[in-house]
Amino acid sequence: MNSAVSDAIDAGRLGDYLRAHVDGFGRTPSIRRLTGGQSNPTYLVEAAGCRYALRTKPARSAALLPSAHQIEREFRVLGALAGTAVPVPAVYHLCTDEEVVGRAFFLMEFIDGRVYADPRLPALSADERHVVFDEMNRVLATLHGVDWQAAGLADYGKTDAYLARQIARWSRQYRASETEPIAAMDRLIAWLPTAIPPEQATTLVHGDFRLDNLVFAADRLRIVGVLDWELSTLGSPLADFAYHCCVWHFPAGLYRGLAGIACPAGIPAEEDYRRLYAQRTDRLAIPHWDYYLAYNFFRMAAIVQGIRKRSLEGTAAAVDAAEFGRGARRLAEMGWARVEHILASG
Repeated sequence: MNSAVSDAIDAGRLGDYLRAHVDGFGRTPSIRRLTGGQSNPTYLVEAAGCRYALRTKPARSAALLPSAHQIEREFRVLGALAGTAVPVPAVYHLCTDEEVVGRAFFLMEFIDGRVYADPRLPALSADERHVVFDEMNRVLATLHGVDWQAAGLADYGKTDAYLARQIARWSRQYRASETEPIAAMDRLIAWLPTAIPPEQATTLVHGDFRLDNLVFAADRLRIVGVLDWELSTLGSPLADFAYHCCVWHFPAGLYRGLAGIACPAGIPAEEDYRRLYAQRTDRLAIPHWDYYLAYNFFRMAAIVQGIRKRSLEGTAAAVDAAEFGRGARRLAEMGWARVEHILASG
């Protein structure tokens, strides 16, 4: 991540609080806002030669949508995954008292490494690109294999009707942030609940597993940190994996997609990538692929619409929120195109 100076948090108040709650925390820290991410602001905190990451809710003045910005869940899942094969930062303290710095927050380990924003990986060789994609596939398959009950996450989410509940949730979120009519979104909201595939096994799902939420080691192409767990829950691993694969369907001008371009050497075809994940998760195939893609385009459209509304209200976390938020219509239309393909296929 890149960083930009921010004075949004009172460093003195934060330092006084953390010295009382985190062993070894130093004197008045320096705080820099990290760029990237569209929901919960994240800061680099440095104190007494140590570096931390501070994850916060938006400022209290923001009108938060129901069930959004749940940093408490992020804190919990990161703590539960400590010691598993999923690489996550250590967490140190959660503060839900908004009187401390004006919003809830938690402090975690700052993982120093490399974050790649562009899935085309232009600075890497063909062999290195292959390793990066294989590593993403491996870690997501590992996450979906976590024994979430043994990790203390048995009550982290419901274990039935995942897609039905998610469709209802994101439909509500979309309606709460709607700023203009989008016909494709209306059609998706009506059709998706009528064609839900049979439930697969329940696993822990990340909800936003993509390249720029992953930290690679500074000296090798190995994932050392999976970040941004705000949307994690118990649910469908195939829906989670399909979201991850949407990069092959995005045009290059929309969220740095791979569609419509000649993919650089080393980047696998989506079909090969799906086959590799199926092998790693002991599946013969991944059925209902178009449905999972349509669902994810719908879900992303709802998320992006929320960002658009926060941008219009002046409460968005990222400086590029206005541009990012304009994609809701395009995403909904991509989702409905998948449905039309399903309907045409009989």
